[in-house]
Amino acid sequence: MSPPTPASSGKLDSAVLKVAGVVVLGAIMSILDVTVVSVALPTFMEVFDATYATVAWTMTGYTLALATVIPLTGWAADRFGTKRLYITALILFVLGSVLCSFAWDITTLIAFRVLQGLGGGMLMPLGMTIMTRAAGPERIGRVMAVLGVPMLLGPISGPILGGWLIETASWHWIFLINVPIGAIALVAAITIFPKDKPTPSESFDFLGMLMLSPGLALFLFGVSSIPETGTILSARVLVSAIAGLALIGLFVLHALRTEHPLIDLRLFANKSLTVAVVTMTLFTVAFMGAGLLFPSYFLQIRGETTLAAGLLLAPQGIGAMLTMPLAGTLADRIGPGKVVLVGMVFISAGMAVFTQVGPDTSYVLLLGALFVMGMGLGSTMMPIMTAALQTLTHHEVARGSTLMNIVQQTAGSIGTAVMSVVLTNQIKNVAQATSPADALDISASAFGTTFTVALVLILLTFVPAYFLPRKKIEARVDVDTETPVMLH
Repeated sequence: MSPPTPASSGKLDSAVLKVAGVVVLGAIMSILDVTVVSVALPTFMEVFDATYATVAWTMTGYTLALATVIPLTGWAADRFGTKRLYITALILFVLGSVLCSFAWDITTLIAFRVLQGLGGGMLMPLGMTIMTRAAGPERIGRVMAVLGVPMLLGPISGPILGGWLIETASWHWIFLINVPIGAIALVAAITIFPKDKPTPSESFDFLGMLMLSPGLALFLFGVSSIPETGTILSARVLVSAIAGLALIGLFVLHALRTEHPLIDLRLFANKSLTVAVVTMTLFTVAFMGAGLLFPSYFLQIRGETTLAAGLLLAPQGIGAMLTMPLAGTLADRIGPGKVVLVGMVFISAGMAVFTQVGPDTSYVLLLGALFVMGMGLGSTMMPIMTAALQTLTHHEVARGSTLMNIVQQTAGSIGTAVMSVVLTNQIKNVAQATSPADALDISASAFGTTFTVALVLILLTFVPAYFLPRKKIEARVDVDTETPVMLH
């Protein structure tokens, strides 16, 4: 008789919580690094005597590296084992962080950020896989709630930490801060993670890698170039994006015909995963794209310091932390669909307030809106992940989490580019201003228009979210593999 599955109990036991603690440490580093660097861009412009368009590639290069390495993670996790690969990713990330702190010009900083991204890109999907396997399918909602903590703390604490480190120390420390955290995570991973049981039977889809990884990188490079070029019709945007889409299209044809593709597109036969992918795509484009503009509004329109702008975003994190644990439990008990729909209502209400922002909008109103949005975010992001992974078998979880992370990173890059283009085109009207006060009004209106675009996309997300599972999913055991499988 096989031993009982870890999912036999509803609560997360101490062994699972220890694994979760290690994963959260790694995820915090990876996600924090995106938002910490966002507030350092003006500093990079000054230190390296570079334009904003150039220093922005310290963020874009990191994202491109994430998107390039994520497709390899699912296969590598099966082939080498999740523990070994996670430790390798941690070492690569910390090494990249140290090199970034020693960068002597903007070119080397961008190059080292790419190296850092190669490690960071593996941490999140590997962490999701390790935690899901440790907890069992019936507790994925609770697991996703734990893993959602760094996804929320990163965007909130990143600007605060980055602003504080730059103001009190130097820009080097926004990278060096990863060294002690990484060292603790490394020791903990070696000690706590269960021993690997790699399955080297599957051959590596080298042809698929030559299509998908460059395809994603080229597509995201083209999309990320839109704010810099100012138009979607530039050769740099069109050539890169079209070439990327062509390679991705070739990969799709290849993946459907090969036995062990780099990304298993047959997972889309699972209705819950397919609906979750569509929901995640729309939601991430809308919310993550707009989310990066909240600190910009406080910096540019309200004249706040980087530290103050970061602190003003804190209500969003507080709201999310209040609802996320409850949302995870409810997603397991009543199905993620109901939880996500309620969360979407909160996010829509909060974003509606930001569509009306001006140069002197009440901080009480704005902070209240951020708090409400945070409550919605805590009820949305990880339950969508739960809907995607809850019905997958043990073997499919690594591939499923890899797929969801590719979707999230790609949609986030698209959302950032879309919102940046909308904002940039609206701010061009500032040239027509007749006074500084008029210019401030036009700039504030530009932010309001951009948040309106985000609100429309969020409202569209209600359509796929309606089809997410809205009742508890029961577990059974596959008689052939003794692996827990979920049934509606």
